[in-house]
Amino acid sequence: MTLFYHFDEKIPLTGRLAMGIEYDGTRYCGFQRLKHAASVQASLEEALTRVANEPIQIHASGRTDSGVHATRQIIHFDPPVGRSEKAWIFGANTHLPRDVAVRWVKPVGDDFHSRLCALGRRYRYVLLNQISRPVLERANVTWCRDPLDADAMHRAAQALVGEHDFSSFRAAGCQSKTPWRHLHFIDVKRYGQLVMIDVQGNAFLHHMIRNIAGALVSVGRGAQEESYIGELLALKNRRKGDVTAPACGLHFVDSVYDERFDLPKEPLGPHLLSFTGEWTGERELPDTPRVAYRRSRSLSKKAANPEQEASS
Repeated sequence: MTLFYHFDEKIPLTGRLAMGIEYDGTRYCGFQRLKHAASVQASLEEALTRVANEPIQIHASGRTDSGVHATRQIIHFDPPVGRSEKAWIFGANTHLPRDVAVRWVKPVGDDFHSRLCALGRRYRYVLLNQISRPVLERANVTWCRDPLDADAMHRAAQALVGEHDFSSFRAAGCQSKTPWRHLHFIDVKRYGQLVMIDVQGNAFLHHMIRNIAGALVSVGRGAQEESYIGELLALKNRRKGDVTAPACGLHFVDSVYDERFDLPKEPLGPHLLSFTGEWTGERELPDTPRVAYRRSRSLSKKAANPEQEASS
C-alpha cells in the first residue's frame, strides 16, 4: 500500500470488512463502549450506522485504556448493506469527531476476526526527555526531565522477552484469568529528545505496558540497577512494583495477522516517529504453538458469535 491511492467510488463492498482506525484517546474512557463515558467504539459505531442507515456492531483487535492513543487499531464488521470504499471511509470520517478517523477499509473472508485472528499486538511508549515541559506534543508523549540512559533501559528490558508470569506488571483490578503473556520483543531507542519503548506480544494485561514503562524509567534515571526489571518479574507481586507511567505516552501501533488476509501496510506510528522508516508487519514472529494455532485457525460461524467470542 502506498501513502496515496485512489478510493473506488462505484463498486459496493460486500461481505465482512476490516478497517484501520486512528484515534487520539485523550478524551475517551478507552476503546470499548461504556454506558457512563465516551468511548471510541461508540463514536465509530454511530458513524458507521449513519453511513449504512442500519445498526452496525464492530469488533476490535484489542482494547485500549482511558487516554491511550492508536495509529493502527484494526476492527471488523459485517455490513448490512453495500457501500463503496470511498463511501465507507469518507462517510464515516464525516460523522466522526476530529480525534477519530478511518484510514482504510478492505473486504476480508468470513474467517477473519480482528481479535481472535491477531498473532500479536504492538505498542510504542514515547517519552520526551528534555528539561522544559512539552507544548505541541503534550497530549501524546510523557515528559521526563531527568536524563535517561536508553541503552541501559534496553538491556534491562530484555529480561521480559519470552513467556512469563507478569503479575508484577498488571493492574490491581486486572480481570484477566491468567497473568501469563508472551513478549515477542521489547526495544528501547533514543531519537534525539525522544525515547521510545517499542514492545510487541501476543496480548497484554491491564496497565502492563505502562507499568513496564514506569519501571524502565527508574532504570534510565539511574534510580535502579539494570537487574531491577528481572527482579520485579521474578517477584510476581504488583505491590512490589514501580509506578504506572501516564497514559498519554502510550500508542497502539499495530495488530499482526497472517499474510493470507493481505491487510494494507502502513508506516508505524505515532507520526512523531514516522522518520524511523519501519512499516507494519516487518518483524518476524516467534515460532510458538500459540502463533501456529492462530495462523491455522478458521473460525466457524458459531465461533464468530459475539457471546462465544467473549468467553473464548
